[in-house]
Amino acid sequence: MPCREEMPTLDRLQAELGGPEFEVLALSIDRAGPDAVREFYSEIGIENLALHIDPSVKAMFALGVVGLPTTILIDREGNELGRLVGPAEWDSPDMTEFMRSTINQD
Repeated sequence: MPCREEMPTLDRLQAELGGPEFEVLALSIDRAGPDAVREFYSEIGIENLALHIDPSVKAMFALGVVGLPTTILIDREGNELGRLVGPAEWDSPDMTEFMRSTINQD
């Protein structure tokens, strides 16, 4: 399951870069509610990501998401800088450096 593999890497990226200039905002579309998402977070060891849930799936349509997982990089003005459909290793050294350089350009 792609989310099970990807979410811990996003959690570690948030731990390393999270702060006033950067936040990983993981949005769940799970209709089972916050308890199910909390249980999922606990099962896979998520410690640094806040809980955000959109059971209506409206955000998915508003953002034009065509597959899951989808990651969208947004700057502080709300402009989309890029997106990736599918899982990635977000805490890899190359990805972390890319994110760090993107934050510093802003």
